[in-house]
Amino acid sequence: MANFSNQDVMKLREQTGVGMMDCKKALMATDGNFEEAIKYLREKGMASAAKKADRVAAEGLVTCYVSDDKKTGVMVEVNCETDFVARSDQFVAFLNNVVKQVVASKAKDVDALLKEKFVGDKSKTLNDLVAEAVATIGEKISVRRFEKFALSKSGVIDSYIHMGGKIGVLVELSTTATDKESLVELAHNLAMQIAASKPTVIAIENVNPTALAAEKEILTNQAINEGRPQKIIEKMVEGRINKYYKEVCLLEQEYVRDSSLAIKQVIAQCEQKVGAKITVTRFARYEMGEGIEKRVDNFVDEIAQQLSTLK
Repeated sequence: MANFSNQDVMKLREQTGVGMMDCKKALMATDGNFEEAIKYLREKGMASAAKKADRVAAEGLVTCYVSDDKKTGVMVEVNCETDFVARSDQFVAFLNNVVKQVVASKAKDVDALLKEKFVGDKSKTLNDLVAEAVATIGEKISVRRFEKFALSKSGVIDSYIHMGGKIGVLVELSTTATDKESLVELAHNLAMQIAASKPTVIAIENVNPTALAAEKEILTNQAINEGRPQKIIEKMVEGRINKYYKEVCLLEQEYVRDSSLAIKQVIAQCEQKVGAKITVTRFARYEMGEGIEKRVDNFVDEIAQQLSTLK
């Protein structure tokens, strides 16, 4: 039997970025020789994953899954380095595996999700699948974030994907209405609205008081700087705050498919049709790569720097 410990397996995993099971196999195949195990993994094309860990993965896809009964909805963002890879069958297959995991999982964050046994193969964790995908695809792959909505009471969940995976939205509605077709249509239209108009909260009462106070201060100072008389500044600020509400609050927004209606009126029309109150319980919007600083190579500066070292 090969002479190595669990600590050796962990050390090999940390140094190579390869999954635990594959590290164990490598040590078994090399009789516990650490350096030979690294060589073994490199020859198998797996240890290259570690070399890609410091690259920037700012491309990728957002995808959604909603169960047939409209009671469970999942949204996932997985990143890679290039848009070309994001469109490949291998990347899409990996993304779909992540979706399957989230649907079955009770994990609250990505770290916990990655440590779970993969639903499609209990001998591997999702982390192992990431390492395998990196080795196969040849780019850094990162499971960035996920959302999972699950209804325990009456209502529906629906989703919308824009631009083939650049933007994704999940919407959950709560209602006692039984007209499922009308409810799903409304949820889908709201998802499209959220994709286009980027609200941050559902209603006025959901606006963060601190953010609202800061906005009022900014608007007041703007009016003062415009030289407005003090007696009309308050009314101006009130009008601009109402405009702010229409930007950040879903229910106050102008409907993108009919500018004569606010979203709250669109919902009211559906309520009248189905004969019951409808509440937007929650929504989530992902824009692929948002907040990730993409690497921009300046080849002129790079060449100049290299030449300066030769002097």
